[in-house]
Amino acid sequence: METRKWKGNTGGSFLGQWGLIVLFKFFDIRIGYFLMSLVIPFYLLFSAKRARAIYHFFRRRFNYSRWKSGLKTYKNHFVFGQVILDRFAVFAGKRDIFDVELVGYEHFLRLADGGKGFIIAGSHIGNFEIGGYFLRSEKKKFNALVYAGETKTVQSNRTKILGRNNIHLIPVLDDMSHLFAVNAALLNGEIVSMPCDRNLGSTKSVECDFLNGKAGFPIGAFALATTFEVEVLAVFVMKTAAKKYTIYVRPLKIDAKENLTKREKTEHYVRSYVKEIEAIIREYPEQWFNYYEFWKE
Repeated sequence: METRKWKGNTGGSFLGQWGLIVLFKFFDIRIGYFLMSLVIPFYLLFSAKRARAIYHFFRRRFNYSRWKSGLKTYKNHFVFGQVILDRFAVFAGKRDIFDVELVGYEHFLRLADGGKGFIIAGSHIGNFEIGGYFLRSEKKKFNALVYAGETKTVQSNRTKILGRNNIHLIPVLDDMSHLFAVNAALLNGEIVSMPCDRNLGSTKSVECDFLNGKAGFPIGAFALATTFEVEVLAVFVMKTAAKKYTIYVRPLKIDAKENLTKREKTEHYVRSYVKEIEAIIREYPEQWFNYYEFWKE
Protein backbone atom coordinates (compact mmCIF):
# COMPACT_ATOMS: atom_id res chain seq x y z
CA MET A 1 0.00 0.00 0.00
CA GLU A 2 1.27 3.45 -0.88
CA THR A 3 1.89 5.96 1.89
CA ARG A 4 -0.73 8.55 1.12
CA LYS A 5 -1.27 11.93 2.65
CA TRP A 6 -4.78 13.27 2.46
CA LYS A 7 -4.79 15.28 -0.74
CA GLY A 8 -6.73 15.80 -3.93
CA ASN A 9 -9.00 18.45 -5.31
CA THR A 10 -11.87 18.61 -7.76
CA GLY A 11 -10.58 18.83 -11.32
CA GLY A 12 -11.37 21.61 -13.77
CA SER A 13 -10.67 25.32 -14.09
CA PHE A 14 -12.48 28.08 -12.22
CA LEU A 15 -14.52 28.95 -15.32
CA GLY A 16 -15.27 25.30 -16.04
CA GLN A 17 -16.60 24.69 -12.53
CA TRP A 18 -18.74 27.83 -12.56
CA GLY A 19 -19.93 26.79 -16.01
CA LEU A 20 -21.25 23.56 -14.53
CA ILE A 21 -23.14 25.48 -11.85
CA VAL A 22 -24.74 27.73 -14.48
CA LEU A 23 -25.53 24.72 -16.70
CA PHE A 24 -27.34 22.87 -13.94
CA LYS A 25 -29.39 25.92 -13.03
CA PHE A 26 -31.20 25.59 -16.37
CA PHE A 27 -30.75 22.02 -17.61
CA ASP A 28 -31.36 18.49 -16.31
CA ILE A 29 -28.31 16.93 -14.69
CA ARG A 30 -28.67 13.87 -16.92
CA ILE A 31 -27.40 15.99 -19.81
CA GLY A 32 -24.17 16.36 -17.83
CA TYR A 33 -24.06 12.60 -17.26
CA PHE A 34 -24.38 11.96 -21.01
CA LEU A 35 -21.65 14.42 -21.97
CA MET A 36 -19.37 13.00 -19.31
CA SER A 37 -19.85 9.45 -20.61
CA LEU A 38 -18.30 10.53 -23.92
CA VAL A 39 -15.21 11.96 -22.23
CA ILE A 40 -14.41 9.03 -19.92
CA PRO A 41 -12.55 6.87 -22.52
CA PHE A 42 -10.10 9.76 -23.12
CA TYR A 43 -9.74 10.30 -19.37
CA LEU A 44 -8.89 6.61 -18.88
CA LEU A 45 -6.31 6.86 -21.63
CA PHE A 46 -4.51 9.88 -20.15
CA SER A 47 -4.87 8.77 -16.49
CA ALA A 48 -3.59 5.26 -16.97
CA LYS A 49 -2.12 4.90 -13.48
CA ARG A 50 -5.44 5.68 -11.80
CA ALA A 51 -7.35 3.46 -14.21
CA ARG A 52 -4.89 0.61 -13.68
CA ALA A 53 -5.35 0.79 -9.89
CA ILE A 54 -9.13 0.42 -10.25
CA TYR A 55 -8.71 -2.33 -12.84
CA HIS A 56 -6.53 -4.22 -10.34
CA PHE A 57 -9.19 -3.60 -7.67
CA PHE A 58 -11.79 -5.51 -9.69
CA ARG A 59 -9.38 -8.11 -11.03
CA ARG A 60 -7.69 -9.00 -7.74
CA ARG A 61 -10.34 -8.25 -5.09
CA PHE A 62 -13.33 -9.72 -6.93
CA ASN A 63 -11.55 -12.09 -9.32
CA TYR A 64 -13.43 -10.70 -12.32
CA SER A 65 -12.29 -11.58 -15.81
CA ARG A 66 -10.14 -9.11 -17.75
CA TRP A 67 -13.15 -8.10 -19.86
CA LYS A 68 -15.45 -7.61 -16.89
CA SER A 69 -12.77 -5.75 -14.93
CA GLY A 70 -12.35 -3.38 -17.87
CA LEU A 71 -16.09 -2.70 -18.04
CA LYS A 72 -16.26 -2.18 -14.29
CA THR A 73 -13.35 0.27 -14.48
CA TYR A 74 -15.33 2.35 -16.97
CA LYS A 75 -18.46 2.19 -14.81
CA ASN A 76 -16.47 3.16 -11.71
CA HIS A 77 -15.22 6.32 -13.43
CA PHE A 78 -18.71 7.05 -14.76
CA VAL A 79 -20.26 6.84 -11.27
CA PHE A 80 -17.42 8.93 -9.84
CA GLY A 81 -18.12 11.56 -12.46
CA GLN A 82 -21.80 11.46 -11.53
CA VAL A 83 -21.15 12.11 -7.84
CA ILE A 84 -18.92 15.07 -8.75
CA LEU A 85 -21.60 16.51 -11.03
CA ASP A 86 -24.22 15.92 -8.32
CA ARG A 87 -22.19 18.17 -6.04
CA PHE A 88 -22.29 20.98 -8.60
CA ALA A 89 -26.02 20.46 -9.08
CA VAL A 90 -26.46 21.10 -5.35
CA PHE A 91 -24.26 24.18 -5.69
CA ALA A 92 -26.67 25.30 -8.42
CA GLY A 93 -29.59 25.10 -5.99
CA LYS A 94 -30.93 21.76 -7.24
CA ARG A 95 -30.73 19.83 -3.99
CA ASP A 96 -34.44 18.96 -4.17
CA ILE A 97 -34.00 16.88 -7.34
CA PHE A 98 -32.41 14.13 -5.23
CA ASP A 99 -34.29 11.61 -3.12
CA VAL A 100 -32.51 10.53 0.06
CA GLU A 101 -33.21 7.36 2.02
CA LEU A 102 -31.85 7.03 5.57
CA VAL A 103 -30.94 3.60 6.95
CA GLY A 104 -29.92 3.40 10.61
CA TYR A 105 -30.47 7.12 11.25
CA GLU A 106 -31.72 6.30 14.75
CA HIS A 107 -28.10 5.66 15.78
CA PHE A 108 -27.19 9.23 14.84
CA LEU A 109 -30.22 10.66 16.66
CA ARG A 110 -29.41 8.69 19.82
CA LEU A 111 -25.90 10.14 20.02
CA ALA A 112 -27.01 13.62 18.94
CA ASP A 113 -29.43 13.67 21.88
CA GLY A 114 -26.71 12.64 24.34
CA GLY A 115 -24.32 14.83 26.27
CA LYS A 116 -21.08 13.49 24.79
CA GLY A 117 -19.55 14.14 21.43
CA PHE A 118 -18.98 11.42 18.87
CA ILE A 119 -17.09 10.69 15.68
CA ILE A 120 -18.44 9.99 12.21
CA ALA A 121 -16.05 7.84 10.20
CA GLY A 122 -16.34 8.48 6.49
CA SER A 123 -14.38 7.15 3.53
CA HIS A 124 -13.66 7.66 -0.16
CA ILE A 125 -16.59 5.44 -1.00
CA GLY A 126 -19.82 6.74 -2.49
CA ASN A 127 -20.45 10.47 -1.99
CA PHE A 128 -19.69 11.15 1.68
CA GLU A 129 -19.57 14.94 1.31
CA ILE A 130 -22.98 15.28 -0.27
CA GLY A 131 -24.55 13.70 2.83
CA GLY A 132 -23.75 16.93 4.68
CA TYR A 133 -25.78 18.89 2.12
CA PHE A 134 -28.91 16.89 2.96
CA LEU A 135 -28.59 16.42 6.73
CA ARG A 136 -28.87 19.12 9.37
CA SER A 137 -27.45 18.94 12.88
CA GLU A 138 -30.02 20.59 15.15
CA LYS A 139 -28.68 19.92 18.66
CA LYS A 140 -24.90 19.66 18.38
CA LYS A 141 -22.29 21.60 16.47
CA PHE A 142 -21.04 19.46 13.60
CA ASN A 143 -17.34 19.71 12.64
CA ALA A 144 -16.12 18.24 9.36
CA LEU A 145 -12.47 17.79 8.41
CA VAL A 146 -11.91 18.81 4.77
CA TYR A 147 -8.93 19.05 2.45
CA ALA A 148 -7.55 22.60 2.58
CA GLY A 149 -6.36 22.64 -1.04
CA GLU A 150 -9.76 22.44 -2.74
CA THR A 151 -10.60 24.91 -5.50
CA LYS A 152 -12.09 28.27 -4.53
CA THR A 153 -15.36 27.42 -6.28
CA VAL A 154 -15.82 24.25 -4.25
CA GLN A 155 -14.64 25.86 -1.02
CA SER A 156 -17.00 28.82 -1.21
CA ASN A 157 -20.08 26.79 -2.16
CA ARG A 158 -19.28 24.03 0.30
CA THR A 159 -18.86 26.52 3.16
CA LYS A 160 -22.11 28.32 2.30
CA ILE A 161 -24.29 25.20 2.07
CA LEU A 162 -22.80 23.30 4.98
CA GLY A 163 -22.94 26.43 7.15
CA ARG A 164 -26.71 26.47 6.72
CA ASN A 165 -26.78 22.96 8.19
CA ASN A 166 -24.75 23.94 11.29
CA ILE A 167 -21.65 22.23 9.92
CA HIS A 168 -18.29 23.89 10.64
CA LEU A 169 -15.37 23.07 8.36
CA ILE A 170 -11.92 22.29 9.76
CA PRO A 171 -9.24 22.38 7.03
CA VAL A 172 -6.50 19.76 7.22
CA LEU A 173 -3.22 21.71 7.34
CA ASP A 174 0.43 20.69 7.24
CA ASP A 175 1.06 22.19 10.69
CA MET A 176 -1.45 19.67 12.15
CA SER A 177 -3.42 22.48 13.81
CA HIS A 178 -6.61 20.70 12.79
CA LEU A 179 -5.92 18.13 15.50
CA PHE A 180 -6.24 20.80 18.20
CA ALA A 181 -9.59 21.86 16.74
CA VAL A 182 -10.79 18.25 16.74
CA ASN A 183 -9.72 17.71 20.36
CA ALA A 184 -11.53 20.88 21.44
CA ALA A 185 -14.68 19.84 19.60
CA LEU A 186 -14.81 16.44 21.30
CA LEU A 187 -14.15 18.00 24.71
CA ASN A 188 -17.11 20.31 24.06
CA GLY A 189 -19.41 17.39 23.30
CA GLU A 190 -19.60 18.14 19.57
CA ILE A 191 -19.67 15.94 16.46
CA VAL A 192 -16.54 15.38 14.38
CA SER A 193 -16.55 13.74 10.96
CA MET A 194 -13.52 12.70 8.96
CA PRO A 195 -12.57 10.25 6.22
CA CYS A 196 -10.80 7.34 7.91
CA ASP A 197 -9.36 5.39 4.99
CA ARG A 198 -6.44 7.81 4.41
CA ASN A 199 -4.02 9.28 6.94
CA LEU A 200 -4.01 12.92 8.02
CA GLY A 201 -0.25 13.26 8.16
CA SER A 202 0.46 10.47 10.64
CA THR A 203 1.93 7.19 9.46
CA LYS A 204 0.39 5.10 12.27
CA SER A 205 -1.85 2.38 10.90
CA VAL A 206 -3.20 -1.10 11.54
CA GLU A 207 -2.79 -3.86 8.96
CA CYS A 208 -6.15 -5.53 8.33
CA ASP A 209 -7.55 -8.37 6.25
CA PHE A 210 -9.56 -6.54 3.62
CA LEU A 211 -11.16 -7.92 0.46
CA ASN A 212 -8.87 -10.92 0.03
CA GLY A 213 -5.71 -9.00 0.84
CA LYS A 214 -3.79 -6.98 3.41
CA ALA A 215 -4.17 -3.22 3.72
CA GLY A 216 -3.19 -0.61 6.29
CA PHE A 217 -5.80 1.70 7.81
CA PRO A 218 -4.95 4.83 9.83
CA ILE A 219 -5.74 4.81 13.55
CA GLY A 220 -6.18 8.58 14.07
CA ALA A 221 -9.97 8.86 14.45
CA PHE A 222 -10.19 5.66 16.46
CA ALA A 223 -7.37 6.67 18.82
CA LEU A 224 -9.35 9.86 19.48
CA ALA A 225 -12.47 7.80 20.17
CA THR A 226 -10.56 5.71 22.69
CA THR A 227 -8.90 8.71 24.35
CA PHE A 228 -12.12 10.72 24.71
CA GLU A 229 -14.28 7.64 25.30
CA VAL A 230 -16.75 8.54 22.58
CA GLU A 231 -18.63 6.36 20.13
CA VAL A 232 -17.98 6.06 16.41
CA LEU A 233 -20.50 5.82 13.59
CA ALA A 234 -19.51 4.62 10.13
CA VAL A 235 -21.51 6.58 7.53
CA PHE A 236 -21.74 5.68 3.85
CA VAL A 237 -23.61 7.81 1.30
CA MET A 238 -24.20 5.60 -1.72
CA LYS A 239 -25.63 6.56 -5.10
CA THR A 240 -28.49 4.13 -5.72
CA ALA A 241 -30.16 5.72 -8.77
CA ALA A 242 -29.63 8.69 -11.08
CA LYS A 243 -31.31 11.02 -8.58
CA LYS A 244 -31.26 9.01 -5.38
CA TYR A 245 -28.84 8.43 -2.49
CA THR A 246 -29.07 5.99 0.39
CA ILE A 247 -27.30 7.01 3.59
CA TYR A 248 -26.24 4.11 5.82
CA VAL A 249 -25.42 4.83 9.48
CA ARG A 250 -23.73 1.95 11.30
CA PRO A 251 -22.33 2.03 14.86
CA LEU A 252 -18.89 0.52 15.33
CA LYS A 253 -18.76 -2.09 18.06
CA ILE A 254 -16.02 -3.21 20.42
CA ASP A 255 -16.44 -5.80 23.16
CA ALA A 256 -16.86 -3.73 26.33
CA LYS A 257 -16.59 -6.88 28.47
CA GLU A 258 -12.95 -7.40 27.59
CA ASN A 259 -10.28 -5.67 29.66
CA LEU A 260 -8.57 -3.96 26.74
CA THR A 261 -5.72 -1.49 26.69
CA LYS A 262 -6.18 1.78 24.79
CA ARG A 263 -4.12 0.42 21.92
CA GLU A 264 -6.24 -2.75 21.77
CA LYS A 265 -9.48 -0.73 21.83
CA THR A 266 -8.18 1.42 19.00
CA GLU A 267 -7.31 -1.63 16.91
CA HIS A 268 -10.74 -3.14 17.62
CA TYR A 269 -12.34 0.06 16.34
CA VAL A 270 -10.21 -0.01 13.18
CA ARG A 271 -11.11 -3.64 12.43
CA SER A 272 -14.79 -2.98 13.09
CA TYR A 273 -14.64 -0.07 10.64
CA VAL A 274 -12.90 -2.21 8.02
CA LYS A 275 -15.63 -4.86 8.31
CA GLU A 276 -18.25 -2.20 7.58
CA ILE A 277 -16.26 -0.89 4.61
CA GLU A 278 -15.90 -4.40 3.21
CA ALA A 279 -19.64 -5.05 3.58
CA ILE A 280 -20.63 -1.85 1.78
CA ILE A 281 -18.08 -2.35 -1.00
CA ARG A 282 -19.32 -5.87 -1.67
CA GLU A 283 -22.75 -4.32 -2.17
CA TYR A 284 -21.52 -1.33 -4.23
CA PRO A 285 -18.17 -2.33 -5.77
CA GLU A 286 -18.30 0.38 -8.45
CA GLN A 287 -18.25 3.11 -5.78
CA TRP A 288 -14.72 2.53 -4.49
CA PHE A 289 -12.93 5.83 -5.21
CA ASN A 290 -9.37 5.34 -3.91
CA TYR A 291 -7.44 5.73 -7.15
CA TYR A 292 -4.12 4.22 -6.18
CA GLU A 293 -2.74 0.77 -5.29
CA PHE A 294 -4.36 0.42 -1.88
CA TRP A 295 -3.26 -3.10 -0.94
CA LYS A 296 0.18 -4.15 0.24
CA GLU A 297 0.90 -6.91 -2.24
